[in-house]
Amino acid sequence: MTTMVVSAAYAQQSEPPRKAQGAPKPRPAAKPGQPPKQSAAAALAAKLDAAGPSQIGTSTVARWACMIDAQTGTVLLAKDAEKPMAPSSMAKMMTVYLVFEDLAAGKLKMDTQFKVSERAYAITRGTHSSTMFLEMTSTPTIQELLQGIIVVSGNDASVAVAEGMAGSEEKFAERMNAKAHELGMTGSVFKNSSGWPAEGQMVTARDLAVLAMRTIRDFPQYYHFYSEREFTYNGKTQPNRNLELKSVAGVDGLKTGHTEEGGFGQTTSAIRDGRRLILVLNGMSSIAERAQETARLIDWGFRESSNTTVLKAGDTVAEAPVWLGMQDKVPLIIPHPLVVTTMVGQPVVMPKVVARFDGPIPAPIVKGQPVGTALITMPDGRTMEYPLQAGADVPRAGLISRMSTLVRHYLLGWTS
Repeated sequence: MTTMVVSAAYAQQSEPPRKAQGAPKPRPAAKPGQPPKQSAAAALAAKLDAAGPSQIGTSTVARWACMIDAQTGTVLLAKDAEKPMAPSSMAKMMTVYLVFEDLAAGKLKMDTQFKVSERAYAITRGTHSSTMFLEMTSTPTIQELLQGIIVVSGNDASVAVAEGMAGSEEKFAERMNAKAHELGMTGSVFKNSSGWPAEGQMVTARDLAVLAMRTIRDFPQYYHFYSEREFTYNGKTQPNRNLELKSVAGVDGLKTGHTEEGGFGQTTSAIRDGRRLILVLNGMSSIAERAQETARLIDWGFRESSNTTVLKAGDTVAEAPVWLGMQDKVPLIIPHPLVVTTMVGQPVVMPKVVARFDGPIPAPIVKGQPVGTALITMPDGRTMEYPLQAGADVPRAGLISRMSTLVRHYLLGWTS
């Protein structure tokens, strides 16, 4: 195996200077006997100071937070993102992922019907928990159950899906945990399909961000359900719990949640100018605070960071020697663009690229032929592998040329 360090260079992207802010206008004096009113900005600043700093990125009033760029996987915001927390209804994203998976595999169809058990019916009766108003006589379709889970966060819908797909919620939770392990959600343990409080059930903000990213990437054909703003079932129309679908530019999902233990939380995805950010927040004090903090941080993420393409699809990252070909070398290219995320005002750092291939590569070589891998080390230390392809056709050399090459090789050794 041949390895070749292609680049560890530094490239800098200039940023235009920001306009200086003028001196703030004086605030009117308070009336005698009245305490001065606190501005919204001052109130937020006081909350942020009390909440404590984030490990990465800006401060947030949330107890747990994680924001990633969906294309590059770069973490823009992290506050106790690896610490366990109660998932609440955000656990339903895993239930939905498994439904999407079975739909894509043909194991389920949108018109597949499931029965409603007494357990599914009873879980929301006599409580204030979310429901799609299933009845014991109902035979909802998979599409209706998906809408019931995603749009109105129906706990009854989640149980009906789990029992219909696995026979019981316990068996379904086993599948949830196996999928979590497969997706790299190392800090998550699921006990049920709805996120209903259960001993030992936990997730991390980072894991939920990974799950959201994989949902969007793996099942684009079904993701549109997350942007539906209302759902009608059993004669009752309910709005989506995700208020930001209406109020924040680019938001198209995913899931809200609330429990006494975990507070108010939300996993949000937004896309602007072709760039997608995913934000997970949890541990806030109210629906209003959740909505305000989600909107503020989504705006912050897009405003304070940007993506730069450092290698385009088809760019040559190395050249490999060719054995018995019409040319001595063949360019090695990556079939996908390589993009890095940086904060505003910071230089764009070129990732380190190491080409790995078995060489020399024997001719004939066809353009696009897999020839190895590129090990990419991102500026934040994460590593990933890209496939390497031949960037050109290299025909096999003629008989005389091949004989000459063979003679030189056996007499002098491979010298290229």
